[in-house]
Amino acid sequence: MTAAEQETPMSEVTLAGTPAPARELSRRAAIVGVGETDYHLDYQASRTKPPGYEPPTAESLAKTAFERALADSGLRREDIDGLSVSFTYGGPSPAAMAQTLGIRPRRLIKNGPIMAGPLPAVCAEIAAGECDTVAMVFAIASRALNRQYGGATYTASAAPSSYYYHHPWGWSSQAAHWAMVWRAYQATYGAAEADLGAVAMQLRRNAGANPNAVMQTPLSIEDYLAARFIVRPLRLLDMCLVNDGGVCLILRRADMARDLPHAPVLVAGWGEAKVRGGKMEALVRERLAPQHQEARAQALGMAGVALADIGHFEGYDASSIHLVSQLEGFGFVEAGTGLDHFKRGEAAAGGALPVNTSGGMLSGSYMQGWNQVAEVAWQLRHEAGARQIPGIACSMSSLAQTDQVHPLIFTREV
Repeated sequence: MTAAEQETPMSEVTLAGTPAPARELSRRAAIVGVGETDYHLDYQASRTKPPGYEPPTAESLAKTAFERALADSGLRREDIDGLSVSFTYGGPSPAAMAQTLGIRPRRLIKNGPIMAGPLPAVCAEIAAGECDTVAMVFAIASRALNRQYGGATYTASAAPSSYYYHHPWGWSSQAAHWAMVWRAYQATYGAAEADLGAVAMQLRRNAGANPNAVMQTPLSIEDYLAARFIVRPLRLLDMCLVNDGGVCLILRRADMARDLPHAPVLVAGWGEAKVRGGKMEALVRERLAPQHQEARAQALGMAGVALADIGHFEGYDASSIHLVSQLEGFGFVEAGTGLDHFKRGEAAAGGALPVNTSGGMLSGSYMQGWNQVAEVAWQLRHEAGARQIPGIACSMSSLAQTDQVHPLIFTREV
């Protein structure tokens, strides 16, 4: 690093929320580099603890993901003029992370952790001319920290209000939320407990084609039904993993992204819709359908595409039933038919609408939506190997929480 580069002034900003979807922001930025950590190997090591094993940290995971993304992009360190950091349970400041990575960007961004607003926020920064090439790093060391979820974990001082407000009624975790959703779905559509197993089994089959997936052992309906309950009627295999990992996405101005090693993946559209009142009605009975439809209209309108143009869907499968709610809520299938989509194998790479092709968060890796965007990039670059969707040109990812929905639409640069 030259003396002039060392003296480059850096500005730091904290970004919160999602920029309004606007056509003038569509396709202004492209993903040109992707890096992920070794989810499968790290998970195995955390279980067996071989001699000399040291649990990873958010910093070490982020650094590994960055180095891989930088190599993937074909760029140099000095090309990175923006750094966005996203750590769920604490991590280095943007300035400290930049030093660790050996870069000196002119724009330092402290960004949200889950993949809802962080990507649109960086796209808006690029469109505004604040930076040209941004490394977005995310890391979470849930397993290394022995992170526990639900129940006593969420207290009035440490939980989202939607959890502790409903605590007296047993809604003390996301699992309790999803269990109520599944009960209501069963009552409405006559679904049996075994029907939901089709989701877990299909995502495990998808994970079997991904050498980096945490869980790759084939899963039968007998295995599913034998799994212990987490919150009845949801079983262990209905819930997302708890693992360590990091993801880095390198975004660049679209007009600067065409002479790099891989096909640019354009960020074409996004949307955001929130529950404004009556959470139980919205989540359990409506399954956020109005929010899915509102956010879908925003994202499709911004991207200038139709729902039928989307040939690949990556949904936030915090639980199996929540993934079904997204599939139906966005209108990919009719309400009450989402389970049939999985039973028929339509969610596989060769199906009518492939879903969570790397295994999702149930079998692939739990990276709070970041690995879903990484999978979109692999698919749209046509570099997903055995799980590649033939000819895919447009994908959607979705980060849907218990009270809000955030879809993202991506297209392949031709």
